[in-house]
Amino acid sequence: MSRVLVVGAGLTGSLCACLLRREMLSKVQITVWEKCHGAGGRMCTSTSPADPNCTADLGAHFYAELSSHGILRPLVAPVEGMAMKEEGIRNFVTPKGASSIVKHYLRESGAEVSFFRQVTHVLRKGPGWEVCVKGGQAESFDAVVLTVPVPQILQLRGDVPSLIEGSLRQKLEAVSYSSRYALGLFYKAGTQINIPWAMKYFEGNSCIRFISVDDRKRDTESPSSGPSLVVHTCVTFGLNHLEMAEGEVKTLIMAELQKILPCLPEPASVEVRRWRYSQVVNVVDGSLGQITLHLSPFLVCGGDGFTQSNFDGCIESALRVVEILKSSL
Repeated sequence: MSRVLVVGAGLTGSLCACLLRREMLSKVQITVWEKCHGAGGRMCTSTSPADPNCTADLGAHFYAELSSHGILRPLVAPVEGMAMKEEGIRNFVTPKGASSIVKHYLRESGAEVSFFRQVTHVLRKGPGWEVCVKGGQAESFDAVVLTVPVPQILQLRGDVPSLIEGSLRQKLEAVSYSSRYALGLFYKAGTQINIPWAMKYFEGNSCIRFISVDDRKRDTESPSSGPSLVVHTCVTFGLNHLEMAEGEVKTLIMAELQKILPCLPEPASVEVRRWRYSQVVNVVDGSLGQITLHLSPFLVCGGDGFTQSNFDGCIESALRVVEILKSSL
């Protein structure tokens, strides 16, 4: 049985693990390592420190499966300022938070999932790979799938730099991401947020791009749990304040929010989240969903940086990675 490591517990990583389980049940033992404290990646869901039921989302066949499990529902809440880019597009919400999609795929994968595991080195050792983590022990694997953002792949040491040279390095270095901040405001049960919409996009604001009453957006309002508000900044604000202390950024966003919604009640708690790699602006040219760095032992890169920065892009990348991996193990 081949031991496969998936680095990154975001959408692409969790779906890769799930598909590997379904396609190669008796042939692989799957491990998922994530450097953060929980699953979700850029689809994370934060919880109020005072109310576990008060949450906020800070960040085809697959849609049918997720809908059948109650993880996805059609969006029915009113939205202001949203531009429809293509006719016929359907919008969905996640009643249990965006991270519930990732958690579903991880459960389905049966993988051994570990958090606070930041991979630093990937080295050839015998017939496989030795993978080192910050502050932890190295482990050996027969195949490694890297689904972290492209700049983090370029930071890996060991044998990875020698496998990314010349034109390939130039392609990976050309990948770029937008940066944003997300703010989550959590309220006590019984608090009323008197806003006529569930979500609204703001054009021309130098700080705030999007606001949602998150429980209303997901159609999960309940008198027993408090509401939550999510604020996303615009890309320009994120870029200009990327290295600023999060406490200072929170003060700036809250001040602008007060101008837009002056009657907003006082929250019980506020969480700020910096997304250095929010959305892919320029993807890897000609990668078709993945780039294989080494065939035997197998080392592959995947994620939305190799396709397109949306849900379908992550699905496409996971399918390509698993297709290649099946032929190599």
